[in-house]
Amino acid sequence: MTVRRVALVTAATSSIGRTIAEALAASGHIVYVSGRSVERGMAAVSEMSAQGEVHFLQAEALSQDDMEGLVDQIVQRHGRLDVVVNNAGGSGGFAPVHQLTDEAFDQAIRWNVSSTFWIARRAIPSMLEHGFGRIINISSVQGKQANRPNASHYVTAKHAVNGLTKAIAVEYGRQGITCNAICVGAVETDLMRTAGAASAKAVGLSYEEYRDGYASKTMIGRLNEPQEIAAMAALLASDAGGGITGAILNVDGGTCSY
Repeated sequence: MTVRRVALVTAATSSIGRTIAEALAASGHIVYVSGRSVERGMAAVSEMSAQGEVHFLQAEALSQDDMEGLVDQIVQRHGRLDVVVNNAGGSGGFAPVHQLTDEAFDQAIRWNVSSTFWIARRAIPSMLEHGFGRIINISSVQGKQANRPNASHYVTAKHAVNGLTKAIAVEYGRQGITCNAICVGAVETDLMRTAGAASAKAVGLSYEEYRDGYASKTMIGRLNEPQEIAAMAALLASDAGGGITGAILNVDGGTCSY
């Protein structure tokens, strides 16, 4: 009997995370999505049900107990967790380095790096037990470069996510577990509309100017679509993606130079 694989996508009630969850559900995974709002989470799950089996678990990405609890609940229910997509991340308090607050810097590290570490560390024992695992970290082109002013905390955090990705890959690759990062370019998500507006204001631009500036720097002349990120995640989660690990993969419309 074929065992259905179980997947977790953090912060996935909307935007990129939700689209990844839909893609995994459509490919036959039992999918769990997390988020802060129960109301939004249940609504999202109801709307995604046409794609396959999707469940919601409430969790705050900045809470270690919540992140580890997600893994514990899923393993308790199914006896396994095969695929993890660490989608939670972001930052606030945009400012140049000499004005950046401790609170903003610490939040960015916790939101992006710590949440990814907590989930991966908790999920790996189950993956080792079953000899199969896929850890997919949603990073950013800012994890490879630094051309965005007033975002040193975000740039630093995403570079760290990429480093953690490679470290996990080298430690567990021979035990059936792959770990990769997707460096996302500009995608017009809910987070971009809020955090992007704040970042734009800090450099004297309107949000529209900020958004269009990103589009103009791509080789494809537009922003990426969430479905394009989801397609890469679905490949990495699959058996066909088993030969890819330790990779820092761009889905950015050709924005990053390497």
